[in-house]
Amino acid sequence: MLQRLLGGETDARARAERAHGKRRAKREALAQAVVGRLEAHHVFLLREQLAHLDDLDAASARVDVELTERLLDEREAIALLATIPGVARRTAEVLVAEIGTDLSRFPSAQHLASWAGMCPGNAESGGRRLSGRTRHGNAWVRRTLAEVANVVSRMKGTSLAAQFRRLAARRGKSRAMVAVGHSVLVAIYYMLTRREPYHELGAPYCDEHERDHVQRRLVHRLERLGFAVTLEALTTTS
Repeated sequence: MLQRLLGGETDARARAERAHGKRRAKREALAQAVVGRLEAHHVFLLREQLAHLDDLDAASARVDVELTERLLDEREAIALLATIPGVARRTAEVLVAEIGTDLSRFPSAQHLASWAGMCPGNAESGGRRLSGRTRHGNAWVRRTLAEVANVVSRMKGTSLAAQFRRLAARRGKSRAMVAVGHSVLVAIYYMLTRREPYHELGAPYCDEHERDHVQRRLVHRLERLGFAVTLEALTTTS
């Protein structure tokens, strides 16, 4: 549309017809938006901006080529991470570039999460739990995992999506994103150390996990109050 405008096309509706995708539903508004005077200095500035965008696209393409060449030896690890829901190939490349593929320097998945800053703080004073804010870690890993959690939040039928929705309803979206990012990072640790693809547990997994967690917590609480607890499942009658 901008190129047609610079080319001297005067028919606003014809320019609006050049819209693609969802913008086609706004052709009437687009036609009104491009009505006006186009002076010489407007043409100059518009051409400069379009040329700058072309330069950025060319630079991005050069970086893509360089990144692909440098990550050739890590294509197996990238392919593994790309099996995680919400992780596209470029996202997997960023994670491999930041974390690496040799995770032997991290004794456990929890150490990796702590290094990345994807776990809650454990500050205590006098036996009282203080702020649970996440610690500072690798900003690039945190940002990438937040993007993955954002994509996952719009999915259906996956354990990560179920985890996000369950936590977002109780603790808010920000904490849910951190929790999902933590789960993804733990999965990455085991996937890279075992060289195995992601195993989808399914949406019901979170419900069962939450059920077991609530059961253990309530039993433990009753036992601390001095009760002996015996659990018996209810039988359903048709």
